Amino acid sequence: MSIHEQSQPAQLDRLLHQPVRTRIAAYLAGRDEASFTEIKKALGLTDGNLEAHMKKLVAAEYIQPHKLDDSPRSQTIYALTETGRAAFRRYVEALEQLIALSGLPG
Repeated sequence: MSIHEQSQPAQLDRLLHQPVRTRIAAYLAGRDEASFTEIKKALGLTDGNLEAHMKKLVAAEYIQPHKLDDSPRSQTIYALTETGRAAFRRYVEALEQLIALSGLPG
């Protein structure tokens, strides 16, 4: 590997490089799982906005939904998959590389 290749930062994941999806992944990374309602309230999102982003994350297999039907109203619970955790970890590492290249204190 050449010096030029070593100094190149990792590519940012286009799916996660969207502020709402970054926040969803970060929120779920700190938990085993969270309900749709919990995520919506914690991140201050509307139902429609959160639903649109969740569909993209589910399609990429970054998060896995499952329904809890033991309550009067079924709830959807979400968790990061191993693929999602790995992608989020790589994304954070890529951001850290960019910060290091910028010369800003990290």
